[in-house]
Amino acid sequence: MTKKIKVSELSEFDATEYLNNEEDVAAYLTTVLEENDSALLAAAIGDIARARGMSQVARDSGIAREALYKALRPGSEPRFETISRVCAALGVRLVAQPMHPAR
Repeated sequence: MTKKIKVSELSEFDATEYLNNEEDVAAYLTTVLEENDSALLAAAIGDIARARGMSQVARDSGIAREALYKALRPGSEPRFETISRVCAALGVRLVAQPMHPAR
């Protein structure tokens, strides 16, 4: 018989522990982008920025640290310019792919 685990007993997952290089970051972002959820994307980019160091990402992107925290908190809806600047600071770019491959 399988023991049931309560959600409240699970440890909190923190993606920042697994974002060790640009390949990890790109894979994480690709997975999040597939969900088509802008708030989730902002939160994921926030995870990546925290993994790299929010102060450094703020300097590299030219966005004030406080504004970066606000823009990348869960549930936020940052402007595309903010997402683009932060992605550049993180060393990744967003890429479009066809949803339905040509036959």
